Amino acid sequence: MVSKKKKDTQVAALIVGQQDLETLRSFADAEGKNLASLLLHCVQLSDGLVQIHCIKQIVPLLDKIDGNQACDPMFRNCLDILGHIYFSVGPKNPLKKVLASSLNGLPEPFFADAVLSFTRCLQEELKTTDLYSYRKVADNIASCMENFNLGRTIVTNLFKDVLQFLQKILVEIPEENRKFTGNHIAQTELMHDLLTAIRVSVTLVQKVQEICQGDLWKIPSSPVWQSMCGLLSIFSKFLRNDDLLQNIQSTSGLAIILLIKTMCDTTEIVPGLVNHLILHSVGSSREPEWFMNSCGSLCVEDIPGPALLFLCQGALAMLDWKNGSMGQNGEKLLLDIANVLFSLSLQLKESSSEMFLSRILVIWTESALDSFESSSWSLKSSLNGNSDTVGRLLEYVYTHWEHPLDAVRHQTKTVFRNLLQIHQCTLEGSDCVSDPFFSGLIESLLRLEWHVKGKYTCLSCLVDCVGIESILAVNKTIPSQILEVMGDHSLASHASDLLETMFKNHKNRLRYQSLDSPWIDQWHETWVSPLLLILREGSLEQTAYVIDYYLPKLLKCSPESLSYMVKILQTSTNTGSCHSRGSLGALMACLRTARAHGYLQSSSHVTWSSLVSSAKIKQGLVHQHCQVRIDALGLLCESHRSTEIISVEEMQLVQFFILYNLNNQSPGMRQQTCSLLQKLFSRIQESSQVLYKLEQSKSQQDSMDDLTEKNPSETLQQYQDFMSSICNSLFRALFPGSSHSTKFSALTILGSIAELFPDPEGKTQAVFQLSHEIDFAQVETIMECFSSTFEEVKTLAFDLLMKLPKTVVHIQDPLKLQALFCAAMDLSTSTRPYDCVTASYLLRFLIGQEGLLATLAAFFNSPPGPSPCQRHGEEPVAFVERNTLMVIRHLLENLEREISQAESSLLQAAALFPMYGRVHCIIGAFQQLSLNNLALVTEWRHVVAKLILMSYRLSAVVAPVVQSSSPEGLIPVDTDSETANRLQMILNEIQPRDTNDYFNQVKMTKKLNGLGFEDLAAGVPMIATSAEMKGKEGQSCDVTAQAVLVCCWRSMKEVALLLGMLCQLVPLQSVPEAPDGLVTVEQVKNIGDYFKQHLLQSRHRGAFELAYTGFVKLTQVLTRCHSECLQRLPEQWLRDVLEEIKSSNPSSKLCATRRSAGIPFYIQALLTSEPKKGKMDLLKITMKELISLAVPSGDSQSSVPQVHALNILRALFRDTRLGENIIPYVADGIQAAVLGFTSPVWAVRNSSTLLFSSLITRIFGVKRGKDEHSKKNRMTGREFFSRFPALYPFLLKQLEVVASTVDSDSSELKLHPNLFLLLLILGRLYPSPMDGSSSALSMAPFVPFIRRCGLSAVYRSREMAARALVPFVMIDQIPNTIQSLLSELPNCTDLCIRQNHVHGMLLQVFHLLQSYSDSKHRANLDFQQELTDITVCIKAKLWLAKRQNPCLVTRAACIDILILLTRCLDEAPKGSQPGLKILGFWEEIGTIISESELKTGVPCSSAIPGLIQYLQGLTRLVIATMFATAADPSEKTKDRPISLIQLLQSDFPEVRLLTLETLLHLMTPAVPEKKRGEERGPLLSLPDVGETLLKMAMEEKHQECFAKVLKILHCMDVSKWLPLTESCIHQTPKEFLTWTMSVANASNERTKIQSEALRLASKLVTHHVQMCKEGLPLMETELKQWVQLVAYCCGGELQTETRLAAAEVLISITPFFLTNQRQILGLPDTLTLWKCVFILLQNEEHTVRDRAAEVVQTALSQEHTCRTTEFAFCLVDASMALDLAVALLCELLPQWDPLATGLPILLEWLLGEDDIRKRMDNAPQVEDDFVFDKGEVNFWAETLTYVSHLVKHLSPLCKKSWPSQDPRELNKLRKTASQQYQHLSQLAKELPPTPEFSKTTDYTRLRIQKERTLACLKLLDFLQGKEENSTPGLLRLPYFWHFNSTENKV
Repeated sequence: MVSKKKKDTQVAALIVGQQDLETLRSFADAEGKNLASLLLHCVQLSDGLVQIHCIKQIVPLLDKIDGNQACDPMFRNCLDILGHIYFSVGPKNPLKKVLASSLNGLPEPFFADAVLSFTRCLQEELKTTDLYSYRKVADNIASCMENFNLGRTIVTNLFKDVLQFLQKILVEIPEENRKFTGNHIAQTELMHDLLTAIRVSVTLVQKVQEICQGDLWKIPSSPVWQSMCGLLSIFSKFLRNDDLLQNIQSTSGLAIILLIKTMCDTTEIVPGLVNHLILHSVGSSREPEWFMNSCGSLCVEDIPGPALLFLCQGALAMLDWKNGSMGQNGEKLLLDIANVLFSLSLQLKESSSEMFLSRILVIWTESALDSFESSSWSLKSSLNGNSDTVGRLLEYVYTHWEHPLDAVRHQTKTVFRNLLQIHQCTLEGSDCVSDPFFSGLIESLLRLEWHVKGKYTCLSCLVDCVGIESILAVNKTIPSQILEVMGDHSLASHASDLLETMFKNHKNRLRYQSLDSPWIDQWHETWVSPLLLILREGSLEQTAYVIDYYLPKLLKCSPESLSYMVKILQTSTNTGSCHSRGSLGALMACLRTARAHGYLQSSSHVTWSSLVSSAKIKQGLVHQHCQVRIDALGLLCESHRSTEIISVEEMQLVQFFILYNLNNQSPGMRQQTCSLLQKLFSRIQESSQVLYKLEQSKSQQDSMDDLTEKNPSETLQQYQDFMSSICNSLFRALFPGSSHSTKFSALTILGSIAELFPDPEGKTQAVFQLSHEIDFAQVETIMECFSSTFEEVKTLAFDLLMKLPKTVVHIQDPLKLQALFCAAMDLSTSTRPYDCVTASYLLRFLIGQEGLLATLAAFFNSPPGPSPCQRHGEEPVAFVERNTLMVIRHLLENLEREISQAESSLLQAAALFPMYGRVHCIIGAFQQLSLNNLALVTEWRHVVAKLILMSYRLSAVVAPVVQSSSPEGLIPVDTDSETANRLQMILNEIQPRDTNDYFNQVKMTKKLNGLGFEDLAAGVPMIATSAEMKGKEGQSCDVTAQAVLVCCWRSMKEVALLLGMLCQLVPLQSVPEAPDGLVTVEQVKNIGDYFKQHLLQSRHRGAFELAYTGFVKLTQVLTRCHSECLQRLPEQWLRDVLEEIKSSNPSSKLCATRRSAGIPFYIQALLTSEPKKGKMDLLKITMKELISLAVPSGDSQSSVPQVHALNILRALFRDTRLGENIIPYVADGIQAAVLGFTSPVWAVRNSSTLLFSSLITRIFGVKRGKDEHSKKNRMTGREFFSRFPALYPFLLKQLEVVASTVDSDSSELKLHPNLFLLLLILGRLYPSPMDGSSSALSMAPFVPFIRRCGLSAVYRSREMAARALVPFVMIDQIPNTIQSLLSELPNCTDLCIRQNHVHGMLLQVFHLLQSYSDSKHRANLDFQQELTDITVCIKAKLWLAKRQNPCLVTRAACIDILILLTRCLDEAPKGSQPGLKILGFWEEIGTIISESELKTGVPCSSAIPGLIQYLQGLTRLVIATMFATAADPSEKTKDRPISLIQLLQSDFPEVRLLTLETLLHLMTPAVPEKKRGEERGPLLSLPDVGETLLKMAMEEKHQECFAKVLKILHCMDVSKWLPLTESCIHQTPKEFLTWTMSVANASNERTKIQSEALRLASKLVTHHVQMCKEGLPLMETELKQWVQLVAYCCGGELQTETRLAAAEVLISITPFFLTNQRQILGLPDTLTLWKCVFILLQNEEHTVRDRAAEVVQTALSQEHTCRTTEFAFCLVDASMALDLAVALLCELLPQWDPLATGLPILLEWLLGEDDIRKRMDNAPQVEDDFVFDKGEVNFWAETLTYVSHLVKHLSPLCKKSWPSQDPRELNKLRKTASQQYQHLSQLAKELPPTPEFSKTTDYTRLRIQKERTLACLKLLDFLQGKEENSTPGLLRLPYFWHFNSTENKV
């Protein structure tokens, strides 16, 4: 760990006036030894720290002076000066405290004079009339009262004056504050001054009894008493003043109670007076007159909720609750305060008020605990766990334990903990464990679901209170349950904290209870074993959070458990997968965590090497699971000590890791890798400094215990070699065609090295310098990364170059500089957006080159002349500023010329020189400078002014397109050149007239002569034929509307970013004479007007979103600007736009689109820039206005203001920057959205829908899962209505209105528009076991209305009503409600049956029963009895599930209830099932099934509503009945109504699909073995299942069913069903194989079928090979066809699912075909299959690569291959797997073949024979200019990596086998390779200068092909017995090939 350097303490030096200085000089002695000399010396010093030492010498000097000399005038004058010094020094200056501390020891003879001197100084201070000096005086008074004896004395002497002065401050500051309305900076300063004065006043009032002896000050005529009354009156006014900060109101509340307590004669009357304040009552006329005069208004007037809250806080904080001095009145006051707080909790919903309330409730609980020491029995009974007060406290806890504010949640936890202690105090010695209150809490909390965060905190408090045994006794699996939920990041920290509390408590109790017996095994079984299971088998997220949050806490509690973990994990055989860590991953995680937290240290001789072998670490470093690799690397890199030495073994392992892990597609893993390596390099840096010191000290043996084994110089050399090798590997990783991931990793790591190992300054010793490893060729390699299509790679490359020394990156060749500059300028006008980013980075790099200016002067043939950069008498200007100015000027000149051309032809600009690239480069160039410290201010002012004007011109050119009436800009579909002219005509038409007024009118287009191009041609150049449209190389350019649009909106984007950057970075010239300002106030205002215009008028989303980005920067600058006129602009703009929205003027230019375009963005920017610590007045004003506009009103003339208001509200509710400040308006927003949905105007309904959606997200959180009804995005009814109480009456009223329209007597369908919204909200609520306690917001009134909504004629409404009903019915009331609903269902004899009503009630029964079954414990006998009662009720209505009921929809709903009931009864514990046989339940079910359409068939073939739903439900019921009755031996002998075969033969595909899914579920390995054993019997023992499936395979037309049939056949034992093919489908097994392969070949568009057919065909091939080994020649055709099929399915053009199936096939056939020592297929076919493995291992999809890596694992797990590598049986990553696969193939090849035919095939792979002709044809072609096309982008696959593996492993074979090769074959191959090399060389010569930037794709392609060709030629040299280096010009291959040469340098 690297320690941070402490900041140097800065102390401001004290200064005295000239008069005091002369006085000191007059008294100073010649020797400089008296006090005056000391003070004179002190004040003449400029260093504050030295002055502190001088001040500390004052008192020791005075101690030496005789008391008789104290009258010397010198001392009095010196004391006067000390007084001046004390009162002039700032309160935060350490000098003030040092002076006070020193003067506390002032000798007695000097004390009286000091008092006089300091009193005179304070008197002078109190005479201050300057309001802005009041703060300084108040701070001085506060300092005098703080640990300063002299100061307290003078304040006591002047107490009356001080009180009067403070009273004056408290009156004048609020008056001054009113004058600065709108100037929030000045108001904030005044508010803080006022708060300081109040706090000082409170401090003085607390000391009044000490200062004023006796009660004389309480006489009404006393000045002190009058001041106290005045203060009380002032604070009462402050308390009610909402314009003040809440901190001021809060402190005023404290002061009021303190003043009342101080001014009362006796303590007993204080509670009564406080009661009057908080209850707004005056009991009698006995209240003191001073009380009524000063704060009586608080008793008789209604005061705001926050004021009442602060009074309660004052009472709790300022009154003494411990000693019972207030008596019964005090106890009554305590309970009254609680009731007031409970009522306030329902009223106050502002975030700040809620935080205050939660904090005050904590104080209340602490006061209650204090009062128990001397409380009466009645108070204890009132605070018992069963009391109303504690019940309401619990209700508060349950409502707020998931509050969005962290502070509220934390305080809620404290309230709950104190509540438990309060109840504990009332028990008076009783056992907490057996107490019903605690046991009830435990039971109710455990019944809650684990997604409730409050459950964890409350359980943690209960564990501390009653112990862990009580909880484990209820459920021993709780540790496992908690670990299971840790996959959710939002719950991980809560769960880990609870687990920590639990296992600590358990350990302490076990240790205490088992003093003599071993207890650790029990503790391990409870807490460690579930952890290891999760680490081995858990998901990535789950294990990551368990390791981060839980494992360190467990090891901290029990470090000795590490050895237990290692022992268990090393004996486990779980190898893991890409989805789970396995034992190896768990082991790496445990070891890494242990080492990072200091439990594995070399000093303790417990290191990782003593626990595991390096082979295990190596396996972890290349494990398929990415987090296992990270943990293994973390084990090597992380250490508890920053100076721990890295061993040689660790260095080698890190090199091995880098070899295979740079190319990681996961951004998170790349970041972790780079971070860990940075820690390792930091350790090298830190430990090397220690080693250098040891080397110099010559005392190595005594300095460090772990450094004594080796010589420091040897270790330093190892460090140097290691770092050198790492850097070489990283530079080689930047080879041609390397993936984005590899480049990102390599550049990031190199950047870290450059930071940690800079060039040493002075005599500092450095173990490594990156600059020594870099030459200019490597600098060029880094520069080539600028051409990457990923901007983050460009950024990393640029940052790396900037970190290197200037001498390394300096370009000396002027021609090179010139070529790069030309390339950058060309790229800045490219039509591909990413090219201009490349140009920007190139220019930024060139700006840092000192020779740029001279080079370009020569290039432009313009001599530099007298440089303005070096003037007479001035220092030379830095060349960076000079170059930047030159580059920006050049770009600006070009841009102005291009804008002029664009003004005449925008199409020409879009086709040839889109201008946004120039602006982007200008922005980049500005980033090279610190604009606050420029030398050429005059030149820069001119440039900035031109830039601003240029921005306006460019914006004016492109504005007609992005502001056109088309919602997304002007996008006519013109993809050919013939329609380009019409686009030009349209542009010409709209350019002068595209305004809102223009597009609001009806526009008629005149008929044109032909195409009407004659008139147009006169003024506008023709596109297709004009010379201006010729490209740079003479080719004709075609421009599409897309290109025009991109040019326009990107130009608008860059202009917005440029103007925003200028406002944010360029210094403001607030006054004309400002020396360093570049932007004037007027320019800033104009920029604001520009943004305002475009945000309020643009229609193109890209344009106004990007204008918003720049506008936000501007508003942030304005808000913090000290210029008052600029500071007021945001408020002025906001009021103007709100007024314009409200006015609804038809001539308004506001953009009236369906989402209001940029208007919401405009208001967002203005509001989010408002300081969050203030009162947020702008937000309050805006929300009030918007909500009043959004709520429909009867007198509204236009809907436009309402639409704008709704859209703006939506944007504000979505903006997270407003935080909790927006929450108080949520209820109003919901009301506006719901009411807006009833509008007859579509635009209002549309905006209301969008607002409603945003509010649902704001209330319930962002949806993070696919489950629509997941409780993670829901809320209990209690919490919802407690947080938004205003919605309770509103929703109830609206629901009543909606319900009244649902079921009218007429047959007319009436659908209220609000029905859906109301049910959607109510459906988001869910019941909680805590809802049983009392609540003021009862859910009961909603129930009848929701039930009535369930009778709607709309299916979706009935379904939503059923879901919404659940949270409104108490858990205990659900059985009665279900029975009531069932009783309301009609009988079969009823004449009038309304099926909609029936369906609605059945849905409600279903959802209530489902909720009830989920919430109750299975062992609950009441639950079983209630199920029996429900079953009896359902049995009476079973006719609804039979054919007596003509409606299939209601039949299906009834059957769903039966299925749910069957499942509940099936899961009931043994012995607790109701007497179903007696009830005849199964007989009734059997009757329903036997009489159903599944048995008898459907009479008509036409579509019947609900038929499919009914048949699916019936099928599920049949299957559920089969499972339920199979367990009963007596039921097995009975005939089933419908067999499985009948279901498979159904005419309905939905029935067949459900049945097939059931069969598949029983066969998949995911089903546990025990369950499989029980379930396979009743279903799969039927002999004709195989026959039925074969017939279905031939006849099935439904695609899903067909795929399922193939999958089931694949899962079944082939030997059981394959012999049946001839009798069932009249095909031989061989013919069936051919048919299966034909299905796979013919199913390209049906991926699922193709995948399953491929799997089945491969299994059949394997079966045939195993069964008829001697008859294989007869299957040669089929085998070749199968190999071709597998190869085809590995192609990259197919779907991922097909390639995954191919990978699975290769895994299954590996032992038979890929690694079999006896070749079954021919060598070409075998090599084809191996090539499929290589192709899949290089696939871009990581899932395919991971699956293909299992092929290598299987191949290396064979008996004859496992001994060839240390990675046998290990699941490795694709990078390692590719290397291992090539190595294994090269080992197997000599066993199969004498290398005569195999090697040429592999050499053809190396050369890429299949690609040569295509590359030769495509290489010279010019790249197509598609706007968004990034060219050939590889995210993972790297051709040269694959080539390097082939070369590495083929080289030994080639050297050994060259005599056995056919020379003719080799010569033919060499000829092809040589011709290819010559052609590539010719193509390379034809490329333009700097092709790496101008022709990146062609350049990279040629380099890769050249590397392949040279590698092939090199191996051909080996085969022909030539020398190793006989082929000249061999380029470098990736770092893989070269690694072995550097690996042993360490």
